[in-house]
Amino acid sequence: MVQTDPFLAIADPNRRYLLEELRRAPRTVSELAAGLPISRPAVSQHLRALLDAGLVSVAAEGTRRIYSVDNDGFLHLNIWLDQFWSE
Repeated sequence: MVQTDPFLAIADPNRRYLLEELRRAPRTVSELAAGLPISRPAVSQHLRALLDAGLVSVAAEGTRRIYSVDNDGFLHLNIWLDQFWSE
């Protein structure tokens, strides 16, 4: 697996939208694509970048893949960002 820089992953507005939706509740690609003016394959590519950055996780439920926010990935971002406010 290629590790993607999480800051590069969240730079894209579509990915930020996906993260905001996943923050509310875990969802499938089809559910996420319904709110975006891009195709389901494009949503899958954006989710792959977020997965590679460690910001989302995926679980299989039968034939469905359910995506959710990975709190551990955001913990690393928070730790890095917090250094700027702790001085």
